[in-house]
Amino acid sequence: AKTADPNHTLLWEITGAGLTQPSYIFGTMHLVCADDAKLSSTLKKAIKDCDQVFFEIDMDDMQQVMSGFKYMRMNDGLKLSDLLTPVEMERIKVYFDQHRPAIPFVMMNRFKPYFITSMISEGMMECATKKGMEQLIMQESKLYDKDIQGLETIKFQASLFDTIPYEKQAKDLLLYVDSIDGYRKTNQEIFDVYRRQDLGRLDSLITKSDPGMEQYMDMLLYDRNTRWASEMPFHMQRMPTLFAVGAGHLPGEKGVLNLLAQQGYTVKPLPNRD
Repeated sequence: AKTADPNHTLLWEITGAGLTQPSYIFGTMHLVCADDAKLSSTLKKAIKDCDQVFFEIDMDDMQQVMSGFKYMRMNDGLKLSDLLTPVEMERIKVYFDQHRPAIPFVMMNRFKPYFITSMISEGMMECATKKGMEQLIMQESKLYDKDIQGLETIKFQASLFDTIPYEKQAKDLLLYVDSIDGYRKTNQEIFDVYRRQDLGRLDSLITKSDPGMEQYMDMLLYDRNTRWASEMPFHMQRMPTLFAVGAGHLPGEKGVLNLLAQQGYTVKPLPNRD
């Protein structure tokens, strides 16, 4: 297969630095429109050729996946209504009354506000049916009985939101709802950029996707990239591995691709379209 355009692929081969067999890394989006939820033949081959698959969390650990709901809640019994005025709460309620979320708004009162923001963002996708790329990759991996692992736990990921003041999260949620048309445009561009597999453009959009994101990029993105890039060599040395993580973690100077290259690995783009 010809070499992919390095700015327009989500799939990369990792070689060198003592590896006897290549490993791979693929940039996912947690939800995509069903029509876009497809695995290329190149990605399917990477799955087949690897001995293990690492997601951000262990998707095969159903006990962990199902426990995610409890980590959505704020600590100490805090509620969103404790952080916003009744008028501000009503503005958020009106949004959800108009958009009919899968979870009733009354249940969200205990949720960490950034989780609510994330739910709104995913609900903006202009398609009736959505699928998770990780789920598709796991289903393909099951065909070959691949070992499934996680670089992090749901508990850890949720704990990141506990280090950001809930008051700030609540105000950012309110800003998100009040400026929804602008954020809808940005999110739609992110969906389109992912569909085009344009990692370079995706890198420039990430900080615009959510209010308050730029202030916490180190904690939410870059520090995690550093941890992953330091851990990945151990797994790749043991056996050929496919890493499937959020596409936003791949590009840029502080992205996983560059961090691996700095360790002496050759990171080569592969074509990811049929």
